[in-house]
Amino acid sequence: MQPQQNLSGSNGATDQSAIVCTQCGSPMPKEMRFCRSCGNRLGEGPAEYTETVRFRNAATANAQFNPAYIPPAAARIAPKSSCDFARRRRRVGWGGMTWLWIVIAVFFASGGAMSILKGPRRGRATTAVFLDRSIFGVDGFKTTEGGVTFEGVEPPGAPADKAGLVGGDIITSFDGHLVRKESELMDLIRQTPTGKTVEVIYLRDGEIKKTQLATISRQESDQLGRAYGNRAEGKGKFGYDDGDAERVFIPTSKIFGVRLDRVEQNGPADLAGIKKGDIVIEFDKIPIRTSNELLSRVRRALPYSTVTIVVMREGQRIEIPVKVGKR
Repeated sequence: MQPQQNLSGSNGATDQSAIVCTQCGSPMPKEMRFCRSCGNRLGEGPAEYTETVRFRNAATANAQFNPAYIPPAAARIAPKSSCDFARRRRRVGWGGMTWLWIVIAVFFASGGAMSILKGPRRGRATTAVFLDRSIFGVDGFKTTEGGVTFEGVEPPGAPADKAGLVGGDIITSFDGHLVRKESELMDLIRQTPTGKTVEVIYLRDGEIKKTQLATISRQESDQLGRAYGNRAEGKGKFGYDDGDAERVFIPTSKIFGVRLDRVEQNGPADLAGIKKGDIVIEFDKIPIRTSNELLSRVRRALPYSTVTIVVMREGQRIEIPVKVGKR
């Protein structure tokens, strides 16, 4: 048995109200010598005996159901662990999936509230047009002097091709609206329903011309492109490299053409008598004003068919029949 430890005041007198346990250092009532925290016995007495019996009975009963039983006083001063928080979450009764659904519900509810606060948008009703915008049928627009132009018509059978347009034409009006910039023409095309026929005014070789153009959908344009790419006859060959042609102005006729800076030896053009430096202005009765348009017309020509090529050579206009090869 260990004796109790008393703390003395400054005058040396023993202060019975300041008894502490020599085992764990916990404070104890002065009338008891039995530590309620660790169970250490400090002496004999009726009060101590009663407390000993209560402490042992409680410890025995809890040990039967929970081998890791911790006395009540010690449990109050033990540090909290993560298990305590886990048990607290289980008592709430909501699992991880429940919280996930709550977060999703709150997210959509907040989105709906924001939509109501913003109110309906008052703008041009162009949503349907953007989802399936009309296709003009060229390789791209660019702003030029007098309006908007393009380099080539594609694919074969597209709206621009059917309307008789060719690369180098300058569009000045679309469906009754004047066109000065690429962005203006693109906006007008987007607002045009697919299948609508519109009037197109354009410039070619300085002359004003008109035509009717019926727009198509993106899906129809893709179908035309696939049909052309998978054509059983294949693509035509003329006999010059793609990079060996340049768009030039012809002063004597005041038009543009495509000059051939190199002609492939023994190719279809060479065998037909076309020479380096010749300026192509027509291909099978189609005006040629850009190198992209010439390349497009050569490739769409049926292999082994004969087409008439018009060239300018030293200021002279010459017509030459050429038997198209196959790529």
